[in-house]
Amino acid sequence: MANHKSALKRAVQNERRRLRNKAVTTRVKNVVKDVRLAVDENADDAVERLNAAKSVIDNAAKKGVLHKKTAARKVSRLSRQVNAQ
Repeated sequence: MANHKSALKRAVQNERRRLRNKAVTTRVKNVVKDVRLAVDENADDAVERLNAAKSVIDNAAKKGVLHKKTAARKVSRLSRQVNAQ
């Protein structure tokens, strides 16, 4: 365990960030899954779900949870699936 005050603070900050990153990552996975399910079911709201997913993915990239190119790749692939429907 950390012995210095700064190391203790760093450990607390890391834990806080880990939990926040985990929540954001889970949210990204869920919206991606929602879009894919909408495409499979030929749902009319696939475009709306895609727009919601873009917003969540872009926020994750802005916060540094996802790399910006990873986010762009995810959005691109989802867009292709929705447009092919």
